[in-house]
Amino acid sequence: MNNTNYGVVLVTAGSQQEAEAIATSLVASKLAACVNILPIQSVYTWQGEINQEQEWQLLIKTDLAQFSNLEAKICELHSYEVPEIIALPILAGSQSYLDWISASVK
Repeated sequence: MNNTNYGVVLVTAGSQQEAEAIATSLVASKLAACVNILPIQSVYTWQGEINQEQEWQLLIKTDLAQFSNLEAKICELHSYEVPEIIALPILAGSQSYLDWISASVK
């Protein structure tokens, strides 16, 4: 099995409630096998100004063949004008875990 089919998609959300709603929708829609949600502190430039605020980081485990559908669902649910949606390939992983991702994502 080619491990590069699997990946972790990073998405930030402005509130815990929004992060949970996105995560639940992605898992229920079988676009993600699992989503971890972590509180983070972000520093970024937006519209020419430096901002610093608390956000919620989603770590989405998925089959990257579903990336376009996953991206569309996130954009549909997300409140940000330009949400972070970055996919990182899984280069290696436990075969049983990768099999579970495969069985969980359709």
